[in-house]
Amino acid sequence: MADSTLSLLLRGYAWLPDRRRRSGGAPVRTRLLGKRVVALHGPAAVRFFYDEDHIHRRGALPEPVIDTLFGQGAVHTLDGEPHRVRKGMFLHLLKDQEEVRALTDRVVLGWEEAVEGWRGRGRIQVFDEVAGVLTRAVHAWAGVPLPQAGADGVARDLVAMVDGFASGGPRQLRARVARNRQERRLARLVERERDNGGAGAGGGVRVTPFRTVVHHRDADGSLLDPRTAAVEVLNILRPTVAVSWFAVFAAHALHRWPEHRAALRGDDPAFVLAFAQEVRRFYPFAPFIGGLAAGRLRWEGRTVRPGTLVLLDLYGQNHDPDLWPRPYVFDPSRFRDTPAQPDELVPQGGGDPATGHRCPGEDITLALLSALSVLLSGLSYRVPEQDLAIPLNRIPTAPRSGFVIEDIR
Repeated sequence: MADSTLSLLLRGYAWLPDRRRRSGGAPVRTRLLGKRVVALHGPAAVRFFYDEDHIHRRGALPEPVIDTLFGQGAVHTLDGEPHRVRKGMFLHLLKDQEEVRALTDRVVLGWEEAVEGWRGRGRIQVFDEVAGVLTRAVHAWAGVPLPQAGADGVARDLVAMVDGFASGGPRQLRARVARNRQERRLARLVERERDNGGAGAGGGVRVTPFRTVVHHRDADGSLLDPRTAAVEVLNILRPTVAVSWFAVFAAHALHRWPEHRAALRGDDPAFVLAFAQEVRRFYPFAPFIGGLAAGRLRWEGRTVRPGTLVLLDLYGQNHDPDLWPRPYVFDPSRFRDTPAQPDELVPQGGGDPATGHRCPGEDITLALLSALSVLLSGLSYRVPEQDLAIPLNRIPTAPRSGFVIEDIR
């Protein structure tokens, strides 16, 4: 069986959907980095994949992905009870609707402050500016100290961790350097918090996400070591700043289909949510996710051997015409009256966040993307000539120009 690593690097998001079409819709079997691979697709595959009796995460993630995107010892690398206990901490933080609103309010305030500065600068790049707004907002919300003079550097590091996880060369190196720098910074803050002796706030005072992680006890009853605690704090900060990718896609959508601006500015929360969901479906984010077969499995009449790397096709499923009529048409109305089904719309993976590996931050992603889409729709600006192509052979991708705007009013 030929190895497809080079083909994946060259084809990017298109690699797995193309392989699936060539297989006639059957599970794709190949090798990546010499490892046996089977790729699954569809809502039933989502349910199969997120059953821990079928798929384990420990040992599945390549070291370059762990060393850049998630961090050594992160919740993403755990299974079973250790995973449930650690993830419970994130569910408490990221699924609480009051906390989601608090973070969203900080982002809106940060945006309004930033706009005042943009007006005097002639032109800005939307991606970089949104990353800065999100970095400042999530640090303030999480209770993580952030020197104002260093905020732009932290934003660049958080972006680099995401930007370099699926690449080699300079992007991978930048991601590793950025992660090491931010883990050291946060580990020092963890040690300082513990040295101060506080275990939580009382008298109705809010316990920040940072302090929650610092004082979290794992399934064995132990505190996280400072570096692992720093990793998990980054797993709050980094995904929040990664919403920059969706925000620039929203700007791209509003440029290509400006008729949606008026609806976003109207008093219709259902349309705002539908627009955000369609951005997540239509534009490329994660191409697939992977895990290891926990034992000898059967899928669609075929045997999957223990230890096989099992991929779940995300980009292909979000553009499957059997699930989404006219999948390459941007159409928020498809979510206007029909809520997104969790095993069908899978831009950040599928499953149940409470019992499986589904991203617990989806509520935050949707809330921030909805708010940023409304804010973009209400901003007056001009889009100068630039390269707005979105290359599918680059993971993660975005408009090449980062989406530049000028004459902001």
